[in-house]
Amino acid sequence: MRPNRPIYLDNHATTPVDPRVLAAMRPWWEDNFANPHSVEHALGRAAEAAVEQARDQVAELIGASAAEIILTSGATEANNIAIKGAARFAASQGSDRRRIITVATEHKCVLESVRDLAAEGFEPVVLPVQPDGLLDLGLLREALEIPTLLVSVMAVNNEIGVIQPLAEIGALAKAAGALFHSDAAQGCGRMPLDVGELKLDLLSISGHKIYGPKGIGALYVRRRPRVRLAPLFSGGGQERGLRSGTLATPLIVGFGEAARIAAIEGLLDAGRIAGQREVFLNRLRADVPGLHINGSETQRVAGNTNITFPGGIDAQALMAAAPEVCVSTGSACSSAAVEPSYVLRALGIPEAEARATLRVGIGRFTSPAEAEQGAALLAAAWRTLAKQE
Repeated sequence: MRPNRPIYLDNHATTPVDPRVLAAMRPWWEDNFANPHSVEHALGRAAEAAVEQARDQVAELIGASAAEIILTSGATEANNIAIKGAARFAASQGSDRRRIITVATEHKCVLESVRDLAAEGFEPVVLPVQPDGLLDLGLLREALEIPTLLVSVMAVNNEIGVIQPLAEIGALAKAAGALFHSDAAQGCGRMPLDVGELKLDLLSISGHKIYGPKGIGALYVRRRPRVRLAPLFSGGGQERGLRSGTLATPLIVGFGEAARIAAIEGLLDAGRIAGQREVFLNRLRADVPGLHINGSETQRVAGNTNITFPGGIDAQALMAAAPEVCVSTGSACSSAAVEPSYVLRALGIPEAEARATLRVGIGRFTSPAEAEQGAALLAAAWRTLAKQE
């Protein structure tokens, strides 16, 4: 822990860049800044080789081949390409499948992508979740009785950390002849993911959720049997024509190195992070009786804790009273108001409780001392506010 620096417990918003990732990126800012598409000269070819090595590393993390990895600016772009691209290509081929199924707790970019397609003649179906945040497979099975083009279900929820049963969802989607996409921004690097075992056709990844740089991500697009997508915008035809534009070599190299580290150290990370989470929760529970953990406590990634504080203490006020700790509410903010999280509302949590809820994300570099001190600071802030009520 650095002196006079806040304790960072918001690793679901973004992770710090691993020092090994920074070291891998640096030469591509300074020594070789060539365009990786400039293969007519040596520097361009070296940059191209670095990009392809990184593509291999990302592919290995999810059990794919390098040819199935489309580099993007992040998971939001990957999700848009996957959902809109699949729908528009199918429509261009005269497919009569118009149903697109997703879940109420998905990231906004997935929900908005699906809803946008309603204006193009598609049928968005947004399924509810159970109180633990998990999708009811019976409801999905019923929804799939109508011919469906695409099912999109995230691997891990960004607010409550719940892991959806992707293998079972994939089996249902395939049996119904639908494509299966998953936003795995919060899952990659935090749990094992194999696109073949999970029967995934499309999968989205974000570099800055796996201790890599911001501004880079990827979309896995299955090649056998081949999944066809329509590109979102026109350009020079890079990335198999699906994502035109000059590739950012330093960011891609960093992304690849982050993926390489995650593939090797992911299980070790998860065990260590789970231990820090227990340190945090044990201290917080001792100091704040009546805490409630939202979402399944068993089907979740190790570092996530979504906590409702007792006594109706406003989460925004709680954060303001504990400025030494970096956490978040998961609320959707606008210039007009701060609204309770739509994810928590989907779990059936009352508005007053949703407003008293914090998301805590413990990561690779969280120490036991930081976990315990972070809990102590939040508990002290809660006690101060509770006395004022």
